[in-house]
Amino acid sequence: SASEVAGAAKEKAAQATSKASEGLSRVTSSAGSALLKAGTSAGNALGKIGGRTGRAIGFVQSLIPPTIYYSKVGLELGKLVFEARKMNPPSVATFQSYFQPVLSVARNPSSISSYTAALNPSSILNRARNLSTAQYASAAVVTAEAIGFFSVGEMIGRFKVVGYRSS
Repeated sequence: SASEVAGAAKEKAAQATSKASEGLSRVTSSAGSALLKAGTSAGNALGKIGGRTGRAIGFVQSLIPPTIYYSKVGLELGKLVFEARKMNPPSVATFQSYFQPVLSVARNPSSISSYTAALNPSSILNRARNLSTAQYASAAVVTAEAIGFFSVGEMIGRFKVVGYRSS
């Protein structure tokens, strides 16, 4: 009889869950269509504006689809990298351990003197001496990546591979 009661309760919970998910999907679909209609009407109203303001609005509107596309591509690429490297997001305790000192300094600015001891040149030098070879190699790779990305950004910004444009 206890198993029958448990089975009946399980069945009722499954029905309630399915009804809730149906309701949620209906609300989501109706909200999405309402937002689409509001966005379309606002876009149409902004499209009727002329002059420099109209051109600026048109320019911004033309940037929206590629921005959405590339953000989705970046998100998918991030997921692939996350899965390939078997990474996990940090826990709440990790966030708290990193941001607690910042919050304590913001609440009590006079306590910043306790953190200046870590900026002592001798303590920095001692920490650098105690690093392992793997940590040095990792730092070298990150530095090379940063220099590479900076160089590619400069090339794109200048529209040239070598040197600045002559005037």
